[in-house]
Amino acid sequence: MEDQSLSRYTAALAPKNIPMLDKLEKDARDRKIPIMQPDGMALVQHYIKLIKPKRILEIGTAIGYSAIKMALASESAQIFTIERQEEMYKEALKNIQSFGLDRRIQVIKGDAAETAEEIRQYAPFDFIFIDAAKGQYRLFFELYSPLLSQNGLIITDNVLFRGLAAHPERAESKRLRKLAEKINRYNEWLSSHPDFDSVFLTVGDGIAVSAKK
Repeated sequence: MEDQSLSRYTAALAPKNIPMLDKLEKDARDRKIPIMQPDGMALVQHYIKLIKPKRILEIGTAIGYSAIKMALASESAQIFTIERQEEMYKEALKNIQSFGLDRRIQVIKGDAAETAEEIRQYAPFDFIFIDAAKGQYRLFFELYSPLLSQNGLIITDNVLFRGLAAHPERAESKRLRKLAEKINRYNEWLSSHPDFDSVFLTVGDGIAVSAKK
């Protein structure tokens, strides 16, 4: 099988959405708003069910899809999610409210590169999900990893970047090549981090799972 066929196969095996989530997912894909791939999201939900985090931090809200999915994986977790774009922020608030999750999901308007001190008041977090500006992954990890609880996990999405992280030279444009190179450098840095053990999984668009040593 080709890689894409394998991805479609595993995505088809992921837990099915409720109709409201199917609609939200279809809307995002129709509008080309990036959301996590089904098999990757299923893995995130699985980790949440395993470690039962009390507090989750998400860096990159977009329309609130992944925050909603994480909240549905846990009946008690409080989720704090950061979004810098005004339009996405407003849409996320609307979507979260429509699912009746506005008491458990707090959307913070701001640039994650600048909100670490504001977020500190909600720490420690048992689970941190990085899925924002890919060129700033290392910065986000450095800013927010000190807020992780001792037995917590940090998950980074899109670490394969459509396979380009391993082969930046295959990128169709200079911009994509530079971004792929940045992600590759992040992966190499993370793999040799002195304080974290990380595994890199070929699920979805690539997921890194990091735990404190």
